Amino acid sequence: MKNSVAEQKAPLQVPDRLDLKVGFACNNRCSFCVQGMKREKYGRRSKSELLAILEENRKNRFGVVFTGGEPALHPDLIALVERAAELGYGSIQIQTNGRMFAYPKFCRDMVTAGANEFSPAVHGHTAALHDYLTTVAGSFEQTVRGIRNLAELGQRLVTNTVVTRSNFRHLPEIARLLVGLGVEQYQLAFVHPVGSAGPDANFASIVPRFELLEPYLHRALDVGIEAGARVMTEAVPFCFMDGYEDYVGERIMPSTRIFDAEGVIEEYRDYRLAEGKAKSEVCSRCTYETICEGPWREYTDRYGWGEFVARTNELT
Repeated sequence: MKNSVAEQKAPLQVPDRLDLKVGFACNNRCSFCVQGMKREKYGRRSKSELLAILEENRKNRFGVVFTGGEPALHPDLIALVERAAELGYGSIQIQTNGRMFAYPKFCRDMVTAGANEFSPAVHGHTAALHDYLTTVAGSFEQTVRGIRNLAELGQRLVTNTVVTRSNFRHLPEIARLLVGLGVEQYQLAFVHPVGSAGPDANFASIVPRFELLEPYLHRALDVGIEAGARVMTEAVPFCFMDGYEDYVGERIMPSTRIFDAEGVIEEYRDYRLAEGKAKSEVCSRCTYETICEGPWREYTDRYGWGEFVARTNELT
């Protein structure tokens, strides 16, 4: 067993969180984007609507995540962050592709407004790989510059890397890049096969097999563990986390209410369990059945359950 989460620097615990999708415009066009064609279908929410959501949800939500699409493209984002700070949200995160943060003034303005956590997305250790996945030349350079700008301002950086068929063998190199950039925490999130990565879209070229991914994922976690960073996975079942059980992100994910384009998801965990993920008969025999959420259901619809093995280890 590797060092447990408890032995890492204590992660920021957000009791209850509001996930606020401000709009779906984006200056990347990632080949795996979970939002798919929403940018063509939906506009951005108005400032008045977003302010009302912030005010209505403050009484029972400690943190807010501004996301999208690319939230940094919303013309009222700074004003929205200012209002969130005035309302007393303790954690104000910007979930971003990081490109707008390549501009130092934008970074300073966002920090001054009250944002205190930034979650840029890094999908490759080189421009060639990252830009291939975002389909935008120059996106890697801007994202890395944005991370460096925020690090220079002493901001908390919690990055996300979507694990795909193109980058899974390079996860250890991506981890070394992130550690070198001074990222405090990184998450390796198995691609959700919906939207642009869905069964009727890019699934075959995007979604890797867990049995091939496993050793690279473990080595990438080791990079952060050895450097003293916080590390975790998302949407990787316990079958493939032998010795790394404490780094399964779902164990510590906060309760989250999501304001999406089609409506409100009252509790994201309930959605994941009821609609997003799948279980099979093999899961019922596993020691981790009560805490493992299983894989995304689109994965097993295509690949089946042959890779999945019931674990009988004692819970730690």
